[in-house]
Amino acid sequence: METLELEKPTLADFLPLNGTDYIEMYVGNARQSAHYYQTAFGFQPVAHAGLATGLRDRESYVVQQGKIRLVLTSPLHDNSEIGRHIDKHGDGVRVVALWVDDAAKAFAETVSRGAKPFLEPIREQDDRGYVVRSGIHTYGDTVHLFVERSAYDGLFLPGYQAWNPTYRPADVGLKYVDHMVGNVGWNEMNTWMQFYGDVMGFQQLVSFDDKDISTDYTALMSKVMSNGNGRVKFPINEPAEGKKKSQIEEYLDFYGGPGIQHIAVATDNIVETVLSLRDRGVEFLTVPDAYYDTLQSRVGPIDEEIATLRQLGVLVDRDDEGYLLQIFTKPVCPRPTLFFEIIQRKGAKSFGKGNFKALFEAIEREQALRGTL
Repeated sequence: METLELEKPTLADFLPLNGTDYIEMYVGNARQSAHYYQTAFGFQPVAHAGLATGLRDRESYVVQQGKIRLVLTSPLHDNSEIGRHIDKHGDGVRVVALWVDDAAKAFAETVSRGAKPFLEPIREQDDRGYVVRSGIHTYGDTVHLFVERSAYDGLFLPGYQAWNPTYRPADVGLKYVDHMVGNVGWNEMNTWMQFYGDVMGFQQLVSFDDKDISTDYTALMSKVMSNGNGRVKFPINEPAEGKKKSQIEEYLDFYGGPGIQHIAVATDNIVETVLSLRDRGVEFLTVPDAYYDTLQSRVGPIDEEIATLRQLGVLVDRDDEGYLLQIFTKPVCPRPTLFFEIIQRKGAKSFGKGNFKALFEAIEREQALRGTL
């Protein structure tokens, strides 16, 4: 079933969110990861923190493109919480930070509704003002931080210094985080859907069952939760029964439990963005040539040249509001876990339902090469 309307009346928004503030990844080598996201994805250097700024347990580099801010963090000693996260999960998303007007209120509202506290409200300050942060646990080891920064005009957060390397490759046109997808365990999707509904005031935007998202071999279930103003959207996936191991099962096996599967980032020109990414060495999933033979009959007229989309492997889908173009990278870490989606929306508010079969068959081909299908 797919519906793009909120499935229950919108109530007073007790957790107003301004958008995604930052995404923090725990990685084995923060400096090299920052270099990768600069080189391959065109992120710009912003700030860093570590021994030179008074930290003794970690080093972090902040890179940004458009409104997308990544924080790459590594431990400086063994037997650390960050190191244990990396040992268990490999490189992966630890923090999804959400921009709010009142971090203390966000914490109180969510904890009073059943969230497990992660970070009590804390005020951090320097000569550029102060930031208030708080946080709660979500699925697996993923946490949400609430970030209040109206009284701060620094580069990122107190404790960080400007990072000004001479190496600054151009950006590739990425604008903002469109959505972030979480994979959870068997029969856990509805539990986390209820969490986002009851604890954070999100509402269900779209639902897909195993008839929508399946191939001859594998299947999954998915529901998309959205906050009140639609600026934060979290699809949640769980495995479904199939003849072989699904991409969700493979993820859970290699990540060691639930977590963020992919980050969808928006562009205004997917053709130019993908050409730039490909030239920089980013690898994408490919679909059979035959996908494009019937593209126009399936989606109707589009502005882009089909021959160009065929060459790049860009997928197209249409809903009642317009159409979208999307493409998915191969995993960006050694484990077959985290990857990125590049998406351009031309009116469409959906998530590419018409592309699911082609996409998942592409993923299955990669699984077969890895010997995990």
